[in-house]
Amino acid sequence: MAHAEITPATGIPPLGFPGMGALAALVLGAVGLAVGFGTAQAALFLIGGGLGIALYHAAFGFTSAWRVFIADGRGRGLRVQMLLLAMAVVLFFPALASGTLFGNEVRGLISPAGLGVIAGAFMFGIGMQLGGGCASGTLFTAGGGNARMLVTLVFFIIGSVLATIHFHWWAALPAFQPTALWQPFGAWGGIAVSLAIFAAIALLTVRVERRRHGALERPAAPPRHGLARWLRGPWPLVAGAVALVVLNWLTLAIAGRPWGITAAFALWGAKAAQAIGIDPTAWEYWQMPANAQALAAPVLADITSVMNFGIIAGAMLAAALAGRFAPSLRIPLRSVLAAVVGGLLLGYGSRIAYGCNIGAYFSGIASGSLHGYLWVVAAFAGNVLGVRMRPWFFMEGRASRADG
Repeated sequence: MAHAEITPATGIPPLGFPGMGALAALVLGAVGLAVGFGTAQAALFLIGGGLGIALYHAAFGFTSAWRVFIADGRGRGLRVQMLLLAMAVVLFFPALASGTLFGNEVRGLISPAGLGVIAGAFMFGIGMQLGGGCASGTLFTAGGGNARMLVTLVFFIIGSVLATIHFHWWAALPAFQPTALWQPFGAWGGIAVSLAIFAAIALLTVRVERRRHGALERPAAPPRHGLARWLRGPWPLVAGAVALVVLNWLTLAIAGRPWGITAAFALWGAKAAQAIGIDPTAWEYWQMPANAQALAAPVLADITSVMNFGIIAGAMLAAALAGRFAPSLRIPLRSVLAAVVGGLLLGYGSRIAYGCNIGAYFSGIASGSLHGYLWVVAAFAGNVLGVRMRPWFFMEGRASRADG
């Protein structure tokens, strides 16, 4: 991949057109949103930008971390994910149990745990490995200039809107009522139970890695230090985890609920369907009050959509700062096919499972939702199958930065 020429005085590459465009989009977008939709919407757009920068610079990939553990037995990425979740529950549970944060009413992403979650998360897990990313990974890698991930994103959207046609059938399958760990145990009891689960998973990865490799993997020495590293990357994985937790917590404070991604994809698909003469309001999903309101309103009034746009712009800015924004349309046919199939599975699965790696896994478990834990088990099983399917579609043998 081509790299931009570095400015000697600062060690920072010129932003070029993509970087300047991304920076302008973040600034002008925030101003426009503040004027048209309020300061909260503008703040959430900028938080999305921060998430895009953190995801790109830390290469914080859920998909690649799971694949590396499944294929190679290396668990550093999974251990950082457990740290991410541990920090999140410590911040989220007290606020959710009290119902307020900074005086604002807040609620978690707590959904039924049942057969729909199992089926959807399993589909999503396969899609992660074939599509080359999860929900957050698709957005930040597409924003960072990965043309193949644009294919995944398009079919992610198509799969999402297709799932809304059948959503009520899946939702009617047997399921436990929405439950959060902080409800029966209290905030601090729920935190203790959660931390015990995360510690057990982390210890399991340590045991597996030491058995297979004799020692734990050490992160590579960074190519940059000081300010240049924070502007151009790569960031330490732990720094990325801290940034994601803090920004998700700010999302909770401002939006009144945690960070989500894929509901917006269904909305975008439904609006596209309307544009070509298809009426999604005939489907029960779009007759639900909140969904009907979102479909009737402008896209920029939707919190999730605005944050997604911010993630794309932030990742583009980060890629320009790193000197790595160099899209290529030379994509092998099998890789395109994998992006199509993976995108459809990601979109369909995330809708019927009440979320993705962000809405169900990260924010769901940060909310204490039992459906988040069920999602992880089913999605991991899907990833195992997806990893076994990858050799037919891809030539690489190891995880790469292109996966999210």
